[in-house]
Amino acid sequence: MPLKLNVGLSRKVGEANYGSRGASVNLELELDSAIVGEPERLQQQIDKMFGLAKQSIDAELHSPASASDRPANSGNGDRNHRHAPARSNANGNGHSQGSQRGNNTPLATAAQVRALRAIANRQGLNLDGVIRDQYGVGDPTALTIAQASELIDELNGRTATAGGR
Repeated sequence: MPLKLNVGLSRKVGEANYGSRGASVNLELELDSAIVGEPERLQQQIDKMFGLAKQSIDAELHSPASASDRPANSGNGDRNHRHAPARSNANGNGHSQGSQRGNNTPLATAAQVRALRAIANRQGLNLDGVIRDQYGVGDPTALTIAQASELIDELNGRTATAGGR
């Protein structure tokens, strides 16, 4: 039976005007389960995977953000062009943690995530795309409670406008 080795790494770097960019990578490799009996060889594989993950993160974060990655207007008054720091909230098992490590900002609740998915599904929207465009994260579980609430209101406003409610 094969052994699965999963290595993940996340990092965030600060930018001007209190901004930041983040990146995360997860790598998975199947190994022969006999490697468990060879701890040095197993450790070499782990070190190699972390090295690859670190190189990927370094390359992503040290390359300048292209104009298409930045919002057109990052001012606070422009609702259509806002950007929040990218962050990972996965605990390694694909489940959300209660808050971002090192930050007491609570992340979206399970009920908010369900509501966002239901509204987006009903409207035929690509929720991950909307979240990526507006908040710079790729998954609704990475939103803060305030961001999720704001987006729910916004999406419900689209429904009311489009449906004439």
